[in-house]
Amino acid sequence: MGTLVTQQDDVDFEAISFGYTSPTSSSTISESKDLLLDYSTSVSLSKEAFEQAYNAANGTQVPFAAVFRFINMAKDELNSSILHNETIAIEMGVAVSNLTDKILINFRHVKEKGIPSCRSWNGEGSLPNWTDEGCLTLIHEDNINCECTHLTFFAVLMTVPTISNNDLNSLTYITYVGCGLSVFFLGISLFMHFTRLNNKAKLTNNNTTAVLMQLFLAMLLLNLAFLTNKGVADLKSHVGCVMMAVIMHYALLATFTWFAVEAFHLCLQLYKAGKVTINHYVLKVSIAGWVLPSIVVTTIFSLGKYGEQVIITEDNTQVTMCWITDNDVHYFVNVGYYAVVFLFTFTTFVVVLRWLCYIQSSSVRTGQMDRSRKDMWTVLGLCCMLGITWSFAFFAHGVLQVPAYYIFTILNSFQGLFLFLYYYTRQRRGDGNDNEKRSCTTATIQTIVAYENPYIHF
Repeated sequence: MGTLVTQQDDVDFEAISFGYTSPTSSSTISESKDLLLDYSTSVSLSKEAFEQAYNAANGTQVPFAAVFRFINMAKDELNSSILHNETIAIEMGVAVSNLTDKILINFRHVKEKGIPSCRSWNGEGSLPNWTDEGCLTLIHEDNINCECTHLTFFAVLMTVPTISNNDLNSLTYITYVGCGLSVFFLGISLFMHFTRLNNKAKLTNNNTTAVLMQLFLAMLLLNLAFLTNKGVADLKSHVGCVMMAVIMHYALLATFTWFAVEAFHLCLQLYKAGKVTINHYVLKVSIAGWVLPSIVVTTIFSLGKYGEQVIITEDNTQVTMCWITDNDVHYFVNVGYYAVVFLFTFTTFVVVLRWLCYIQSSSVRTGQMDRSRKDMWTVLGLCCMLGITWSFAFFAHGVLQVPAYYIFTILNSFQGLFLFLYYYTRQRRGDGNDNEKRSCTTATIQTIVAYENPYIHF
């Protein structure tokens, strides 16, 4: 089913809108968008679109616009669910793209459950290949608005939610409590560190302390960004939400990067027996830890991929946050970024864990049985410092999805608290052993390198 309209004046163009009450009903053509509020679906073509089509044809054809509706069109390879099983195609005789006054497709009073995403397809291939390139999805209550910069086939893909409202509320509560405690204790850790610096206390291995404190700072920024995210999203300011998404994403990638830096530093400490001699070492790792994430975030920002992200539960409850609006970009960047970090940090963790097992066996032979409890704290601290707990996100699929969400949320929202306990315990042990104040990772390194390297024969 389709509708064709032509412009009567080929010089002074007007915006045209199409409205219809159902996918099979006839369309109503109007030059006023206000008259479309009574229609369940509407398509609005801007004056700029007609001007671009007229200029592209060099004035050789009468400006026209045709809107076609396809019901029960063939599904894509992923068998995606399409709103109302309806695909809309817009044709003006020539290619129209990069519009500043965008094409508007509005769906009102939507009752279907799911997470909507406005997608387009260029018509190539035997099956649709839907992409969100050039289309922005805006949701207001039960209305879905698509803003697109080009003409082609359009549809709204509906993603079925996989989490219940009770689980979402529980996870939200756990996250806010955990992040609040993490902010508090990370702040205390940083305060303790800078107080000692101001008192000119002698800190053994300043490089180790500097690396650890910058990890604490990145995690503090991430937790603060998360706690304020929903408040900014509720303000309904697009610019403010984009800036909030940029800050939160930068803090997340910076935290991942400092996990990798911490693993690199740990490897270097073990290899150098606790003595790092690289010139300007802290400056170099600081550049890697803070600049690399900014490059990734700047690239995504330039592509316009930050904004409001809506989470919909099984009972159609909507929760809005400021985040990456493109799910493909989210998975490719964040999951891919962490996967690389995880491979490196997990390898480091296995090496250190094997070393600790060697130390434990040596302790048993020498009668030092009290080392087990200390090694437990060491392993827990290493898991947090190297970001191993974030790997539970990889198990969030199928029947393991909801349990993985809970484990992931508890471990990572309380990560700042766990790190503080580890940091404080190692500080107390360092204070009791000598007169110098030692950082937690320094004490760990000194404990490990005090024994013969078990890899020396490899």
